[in-house]
Amino acid sequence: MSAVRLTHPDRLLWPADGLTKRDLFDYFGDVAPVMLPHVRDRPVSLQRFRAEVSEGGFFQKELPRGAPDWLARAEVPKRGGSVTMLLANDRRTLQWLGQQGCVTPHVFLARADRLDRPDRLVIDLDPSGEDFDAVRRAALACGDALRARGLEPFAMVTGSRGVHVAVALRRTRPAADVLAWARDFATGLADAGVAGEDLLTTAFRKEQRGGRIYVDVARNGPAQTVVAPYAPRPRPHAPVATPLRWEELEDPALRPDAWTLTSVRDRLHALGADPWEGLRATARALPR
Repeated sequence: MSAVRLTHPDRLLWPADGLTKRDLFDYFGDVAPVMLPHVRDRPVSLQRFRAEVSEGGFFQKELPRGAPDWLARAEVPKRGGSVTMLLANDRRTLQWLGQQGCVTPHVFLARADRLDRPDRLVIDLDPSGEDFDAVRRAALACGDALRARGLEPFAMVTGSRGVHVAVALRRTRPAADVLAWARDFATGLADAGVAGEDLLTTAFRKEQRGGRIYVDVARNGPAQTVVAPYAPRPRPHAPVATPLRWEELEDPALRPDAWTLTSVRDRLHALGADPWEGLRATARALPR
């Protein structure tokens, strides 16, 4: 099995932090053991950058022309045909993403063998402002509400401003049903508030949110993607979407961008395991 050839290893992606394409490539190789269980067999949309991340990038769903034959792939239906998408199923593929300048892989909530049956549901708590403490408390309330419905929540700081609350599902319902259930859940969560505070909204338009946290469930729709666990983000200091132990949400000092490309490995070493290691074993059928 040939190694992935890395070109332009010294190209700066995060110049202020001195982080290069080589750093991204090595990072993907190092976190493969914990990242792969969360991305394997899921079609990947590539968020790629040909220069430093501050200059902007582009999304690519179709597997790039000239991609090596050994890459796993899936044909994903789209209107009028299909699109060939990457499956990031091994360490070598993650490093190939680094070679492509893919800073942030985004993945389906369903696996390629049954794209019509999601096995994850994600609630994205997206703040209107910078009050992350409110997001943290909202995530705890979201977890309580999911447990009340027989589902087991897992939390992830996104490396941006918010929190994703994820649950594992048995593959019994189509994506349209999962989205409908998630919308109903989000409405109930927003109406209930957080400890008596009116912190949440399901209003799509920003001008209608009144500074409240948007309970976004749109990523649960058919053929939608979410940022992959352990994916770096194209933001200053290279923050990483980082899975949490649930009790870490109790810490008022928690930040959404607390862990970076250079610090996640130390975190994993200190914890001794991926906080989402047992997620798949908690899968339940979506409640009616």
